[in-house]
Amino acid sequence: MALPLPAESFAGDRSDDDWRCVARDTTVRWMRPWFAVLLAAALAACGGEGAKAPLGYTEDAKRAYDAAMQEFNAHNWIEAQTMMREVKRKYSYSKYARLAELRIADADLEQEKFAEAIHEYKDFVHAHRSDADDVAYARSKIAESTYVEIPESFLLPAAEERDQGTVVDAYKELQSYLSDYPSSKESPHMRELLSQVIARLVRHELYVARFYLNKDNYDAAILRIQYALRNYGGALDSSRTATSDAAGTQAEALLLLGTTYLKMRKWSDARQAFQTIVTNFADHPLAVPARNYLDRLAKQGS
Repeated sequence: MALPLPAESFAGDRSDDDWRCVARDTTVRWMRPWFAVLLAAALAACGGEGAKAPLGYTEDAKRAYDAAMQEFNAHNWIEAQTMMREVKRKYSYSKYARLAELRIADADLEQEKFAEAIHEYKDFVHAHRSDADDVAYARSKIAESTYVEIPESFLLPAAEERDQGTVVDAYKELQSYLSDYPSSKESPHMRELLSQVIARLVRHELYVARFYLNKDNYDAAILRIQYALRNYGGALDSSRTATSDAAGTQAEALLLLGTTYLKMRKWSDARQAFQTIVTNFADHPLAVPARNYLDRLAKQGS
């Protein structure tokens, strides 16, 4: 529809370009009031809806999350994960989206998909560093998942004979968690796992040390035993656990160290190793041979 031009537009001679400019300027002036009305109406509509949107958005997010949790609690892992992903997609600005991320990882952990679970927990930690409680939970699950990844099978060689890569990874994750969260509700369980991991790492070092002893390479054996005590003995003490398994491996390492020093005729070093067992592990069965060695050293005046 052609717009009427004001009377002054016809005054004087104008070129075609002039007439086009006049028409454009007049159109803009004619549209401005209507545009302002439409813009005001749109803003008012948005403002009115926005006053109700946050509450409805959160309620919808909670309902969707609760429905997904019903499947999760029923151990319908695949359906639960599908529904949790939908919560993430539709309600990404709500707290339920973050909770859904954790439940997706939890479902993978329950299905023993450890690599996937670890990856998802780490992504959560990276994306939500300010959510202290949820990050602490995710990190505890990373440590636990890394621990349960350690292969266990009667078809495999003895634990101390295998590659210790996954055990070392678990050790690092557990140590890191306990360093950052020493008093969390998960810490006692993490310390128990750390104790078991340390025991395995020490046994591996003792396995290697005995390999050298069988070849009469005493110096190499001593180095491996000392490495185990230096690197894992302190971690065992800081884990605040006195499980027989972990304490036993430390006592075992000290007894092997002492007997190796006896073969090398290093009486003073041997006595110190045996005395450490008697002092620190008095109730452990290996304290008995340690005392016997100390008595023999005393009788021979060494």
